[in-house]
Amino acid sequence: MIPFSVLDLSPIAQGDSATQAFNNSKELAQKAEQLGYQRYWLAEHHNMSGIASAATAVVIGHVAAHTKTIRVGAGGIMLPNHAPLVIAEQFGTLESLFPGRIDLGLGRAPGSDQRTARALRRHLGDSAETFADDVAELQGYFRPVSPGQAVRAVPGAGLQVPIWLLGSSMYSAQLAAEMGLPFAFASHFAPGFMQAAVEVYRSRFKPSAALARPYVMLGLNVFAADTDAQAQLLFTSLQQQFVNLVRGVPGQLQPPRASMEDYWRPEEKAHVERALACAVVGSPDTVREGLQAFIENTGADELMMTAQIYDHAARLRSFEIVAAVRESLTLTPQI
Repeated sequence: MIPFSVLDLSPIAQGDSATQAFNNSKELAQKAEQLGYQRYWLAEHHNMSGIASAATAVVIGHVAAHTKTIRVGAGGIMLPNHAPLVIAEQFGTLESLFPGRIDLGLGRAPGSDQRTARALRRHLGDSAETFADDVAELQGYFRPVSPGQAVRAVPGAGLQVPIWLLGSSMYSAQLAAEMGLPFAFASHFAPGFMQAAVEVYRSRFKPSAALARPYVMLGLNVFAADTDAQAQLLFTSLQQQFVNLVRGVPGQLQPPRASMEDYWRPEEKAHVERALACAVVGSPDTVREGLQAFIENTGADELMMTAQIYDHAARLRSFEIVAAVRESLTLTPQI
């Protein structure tokens, strides 16, 4: 059966605090572990008042310390913001604390606007253009120390922390194929290139010491509730979040709205519907049909579910419904 995983932005709901968001993430991770989810990833974003996971490695440690078996990792670390050695030391530390449970997903985007990226790095330079070299350098820090090696990650050397490449366009698909790494595509917010990126990755994949055959994980928004109407209501919080991003005023996660029609303009609605085209929203039966169709159409090896749901109890319930639905799927992949 295809593995299901969780992507958590550690959302800060309107009126809540980062402290509450971290507690919610801990509880969701514990629930995901109980329900049999494969992994629990957190994402690096900066200068976003509605996202608490900016210090991603720290939050990973918090989640891993309160769970026992589920894999915990970054989905992802935005490598242009960091020196590869620093990330090797951070994730070498995490792997040493939680052996066999840590994943490192790497992204090429800054995870922020240009002003924030400059504040993070002081100078933007060509860090995005050196991404491939930085990934290779980071891989080297996780290998056993070579004779005469002057710089090493302590801890980190020899730990072989699994590295994934993340992407929302063609670049990372091509690089993941060339380097023989697993690939995760951000179809939950950038579905336009999904099919093409997956095809390129699979067709150009070169086996490596890390991976013998291509492995694709796809992001998917899944909002499940007892009825279709309840799920659609929960989904309006994410829709509002995307409208606010378009308007340049990102903020805390908003409560659901009875209708979006008095909130968004026609062009905003069209943009949001394109961005969130990979979304399954509804009752258990609706979610079952949507998940089955998505998996069969894409041939995904793994799904990473995300759900920006305002009410924490409703968020836990959504992942509970999805886990139950997974057991009843009958799949015949098309790819």
